Amino acid sequence: MKHLILLVFVSFTGFAQNAYNLIPLPKEVIPTQGHFVVKKSTSIGFSNAEFAPVANLLQEYLHRASTFPISAKASKSSSIQFSQNSSLGEEAYTLQISSKKIDIQAKTGKGAFYALQTLLQLMPAQIYAGTPIAGNISISNVLIKDEPRFSYRGLMLDVGRYYYPVESVKRFIDLMAIYKMNTFHWHLTEDQGWRIEIKKYPLLTSISSVRKESMLGHYKDQQFDGKPHGGFYTQEEVKDIVAYAAKKYIDVIPEIEMPGHSQAVLAAYPQLGANSDKLYKVKTKWGVSEDVLFPREETFSFLEDVLTEVMTLFPSQYIHIGGDECPKTQWKESKFCQDLIKKLGLKDEHELQSYFIRRIDKFVTSKGKKLLGWDEILEGGLSPNAMVMSWRGTKGGVEAAKQNHDVVMSPNSYFYLDYYQADPKTQPLAIGGNLPLSKCYSFEPNLPELTAEEAKHVVGIQANVWTEYISNINYAEYMTYPRALALSEIGWSPKESKNYADFKKRLTGHLPAMDAMKINYSKAFLTQP
Repeated sequence: MKHLILLVFVSFTGFAQNAYNLIPLPKEVIPTQGHFVVKKSTSIGFSNAEFAPVANLLQEYLHRASTFPISAKASKSSSIQFSQNSSLGEEAYTLQISSKKIDIQAKTGKGAFYALQTLLQLMPAQIYAGTPIAGNISISNVLIKDEPRFSYRGLMLDVGRYYYPVESVKRFIDLMAIYKMNTFHWHLTEDQGWRIEIKKYPLLTSISSVRKESMLGHYKDQQFDGKPHGGFYTQEEVKDIVAYAAKKYIDVIPEIEMPGHSQAVLAAYPQLGANSDKLYKVKTKWGVSEDVLFPREETFSFLEDVLTEVMTLFPSQYIHIGGDECPKTQWKESKFCQDLIKKLGLKDEHELQSYFIRRIDKFVTSKGKKLLGWDEILEGGLSPNAMVMSWRGTKGGVEAAKQNHDVVMSPNSYFYLDYYQADPKTQPLAIGGNLPLSKCYSFEPNLPELTAEEAKHVVGIQANVWTEYISNINYAEYMTYPRALALSEIGWSPKESKNYADFKKRLTGHLPAMDAMKINYSKAFLTQP
């Protein structure tokens, strides 16, 4: 009998996967007969104030798509009803559609918001176009019980290489929310540009935010466009973007790079580097700069001041401090650094970087925040609440989890979205690599090297949009979608339901909705195995 029940569930699940083009795939989909049709008499109700913004958002969608007004109000018996169910998880929901009623239950506004995203995907694709739909808005009956697999489902946008206007950043956030991603990692500083206003250090925006030109093509070509490029976000703009994301239940994590990737800082404040008399420039070439911050007390004071202002702008519990790709040549050649190594009893320059990161970790922790950094920060020890982002494959993530640190898996070979997604001859210029949609989808975050207890430290996954070759949001969308949807599904859906052929079929069926949203997605996957 046990096997029979399992077979029935699997067959239902298989039918559901084929009948509904939902991304990410919900935990449980049980199809039923019939349809719910939106009519003049349709009303939207919510049982408590926390659900009001979500109900109002649904009302806006339906109002734009239908030829008649639909109200949203506090009620317990509307034809589309949002109700609280305290037994559910923070991001969980149930969605039951019958011919007479749509019943949405969630514990929090966040769960209700994710239910809404699923409901919209069940509607005609034109619901996303913001224009009236000819004929009825008909929704297939179904029972969906859903909750995410991982708590951290992230996308990173690098605005250090190219500044993206506020509206472009908001567009990036909009699309994340539709596919239930909940963390926007904002890479704000680089060798090639500093993008956030720090009131105590105005030269960061007057000098560090502008480079005289940008590299064209790959590094070997050494060609430049001859045009200045710059831009930064005022603190008011940062607050606006953070608040905008919060309305879509997206946490914004800022990244302030150190001690490497900091040549733009040195262009304004050369005393923080190897030589205060050196005339540093904001870097115009891509690649890693040898000019890095020095572990002087003056540098730590500067960084603590910067981070203090940053922390007031971002309610996120995590502050990303980079920590990757820091060349040690200048430290090796510096009498100050060599003397400091001896004074602190360190072994070499790598341990000096660990000292640097631990100093910042201690400061961030003292402010009630948690440090997050690329996997290089593991070297030398961290405070217990620091989190590691594993980008050089998964080795760093495994090591961090074994040391009881939380981990976000972000391996470059699966989730660096600046890599080519098809034959380079058919694609816009990219940094290199080969990362088709199928490879993104094949990644499994919980690795066999981890015990069940250690695997609990893998809190989620993230894909990264590095922008050396991606100068605008249209280009970014092409590189991000549909590959980010693979990440969305891995981060949300049960491991047991993972099936690339089915994902590809659902994605193909979902393309009209992406067209309605005017997403500039790549179609390369359609002709790939």
